[in-house]
Amino acid sequence: MPVLQEHPRFKGISLPPSGWALAILLTLYIFTGIIGHDPWKSDDAISLGIAHSIVADGHWLMPQLAGQPYPDAPFYYWAAAVFAKLFSWLLPQHEAARLASGLFTLLALEFILLAARELHGRAYAAAAPLILAGSIGFLFHAHEAQPMLAALTAHTAAYWALILLPRRPHFAASVFAVALALAFMANGLLPALTLLPVTLCALWAAEDRKKTAALLLAALFVALLLCGAWLVPVHMTAPEYLAAFWQGEVAPLSKSVQAVFNVLRYLNLLLWYAWPALPLAAWALWSRRKFLDSRPLALPIVSFVSVLLILGLNIETRSDLALLLLPPLVLLAVPGVATLRRGAANAFDWFSMMTFSSFAAIVWVVWSAIVFGWPERLARQAVRLEPGFVGAFGILAFAFSALATLVWFWMIITSPRSPMRGIMHWMTGLTLFWLLIAALWMPWIDFGKTYRQFSASLAKTLPPTANCIANANLPDSILASLDYFEGIRTVALKDPASKRCDWLLVHGQVRDSEALTTAGWRHMWEGKRPSDRRESEKFHLYRRQGKTSSLPSDIAVEGIESAPARR
Repeated sequence: MPVLQEHPRFKGISLPPSGWALAILLTLYIFTGIIGHDPWKSDDAISLGIAHSIVADGHWLMPQLAGQPYPDAPFYYWAAAVFAKLFSWLLPQHEAARLASGLFTLLALEFILLAARELHGRAYAAAAPLILAGSIGFLFHAHEAQPMLAALTAHTAAYWALILLPRRPHFAASVFAVALALAFMANGLLPALTLLPVTLCALWAAEDRKKTAALLLAALFVALLLCGAWLVPVHMTAPEYLAAFWQGEVAPLSKSVQAVFNVLRYLNLLLWYAWPALPLAAWALWSRRKFLDSRPLALPIVSFVSVLLILGLNIETRSDLALLLLPPLVLLAVPGVATLRRGAANAFDWFSMMTFSSFAAIVWVVWSAIVFGWPERLARQAVRLEPGFVGAFGILAFAFSALATLVWFWMIITSPRSPMRGIMHWMTGLTLFWLLIAALWMPWIDFGKTYRQFSASLAKTLPPTANCIANANLPDSILASLDYFEGIRTVALKDPASKRCDWLLVHGQVRDSEALTTAGWRHMWEGKRPSDRRESEKFHLYRRQGKTSSLPSDIAVEGIESAPARR
């Protein structure tokens, strides 16, 4: 292997990676998996449903979901709607809208690179985007329609601005003002509040505190003006919408949580969510025991601890919110890459190579089972998990995946010895794994997660005259999917307008179905996705039999107490 590395014909990518190599790797990572699948249940469907409503109905000022007001910070939905309008000629609307996530992910990686370069120097700054993109939790959210990605971009830009403040104060203050406004406009109060402690830390560490305080206050004023450009028109147009927005922002912060256990749950989540940022950050702190005297480490330490406490003491554990914990961990982890001992660095490198080589082999074997039916036992399991799916061989997906696998092994063979090799192999291996999943498994995964067939089945049952459908316990993601795929919009059962509806759609098994039948409602249809097996995952459609039939104010269902909400 050393002979291959010394021969110019087998020369690999230099480490730290140059601009073009890093750009290609991150571009593959970011845009693989963003397109090629339908909206999925969860935040992805909700965000795409709101963007679809903006494009279809023109509700730019006050976002709506399936025809109903959805009080939320609008910036991500605006960006998704703009992408949908710009690229819907080339891609399906939901895939075009999801490109907004690619943009915010790209910006977040760029800003974390700039922040690391300013904080730790150029030598190992490239490790920062590799560590952030290589964090397992980041992978899950970077490829869905997720408003928190815009807030993450705001945080990384704010950290860069605060680090840059002593050297270029006026420019940094301008960047910080925009970042603070974006944090609020992207996801509300919480991302903006979590920036305040690190801002105070930057002020305390400044040499000229009076000048720095004036600049930060000016930045805060500019941020308020930028946010006011949305808040004031909403207040003038629909004060009740704005009141509901503020209520939605304050309610999670005032909700009682088990503080100590909740903080521990966030830390427990980070054990896999923030790998490998967490162990590298821990090593950086251990190797620099006097970290409180070190400005490069003090700022991310204060940021991580404050964000963890704000989340842990106030907000129930949520995977999307944990994204805000990653940037300070990454800034802590960068010096850990440079100071990692040779034995530990080699162990991490071998772990990365063996892990993702094994994962790649597993993906190929499962793909063979899905497409060719071999191995037979695995093929039967694939059919059991997604009944009704028929695998098909795709030459482009196969060729692209085969090329990516060969490049992976070429990188393993040719990578020069460097402290960066472990994190480079980890990030490259993760990109390969995600690329293979997206290219080879995505049709199988999408078949089980999409609500396209379910929506079409429901639409066939409903007559064209069904202009009012009440719903009971339908999650926001289902409302969004029905509206996007078939234009089916429903009225919540608690809404007085639902009393005139002749149709009722229920999510889950009705506990007292006989009472509903006695009240004059006939069961017309039931449906679910092929992979849904529990009764609580089924949907039931009822029709009013007579004008005197009464609609209950609430319907209890098995296994579901209420429709889950994102906010």
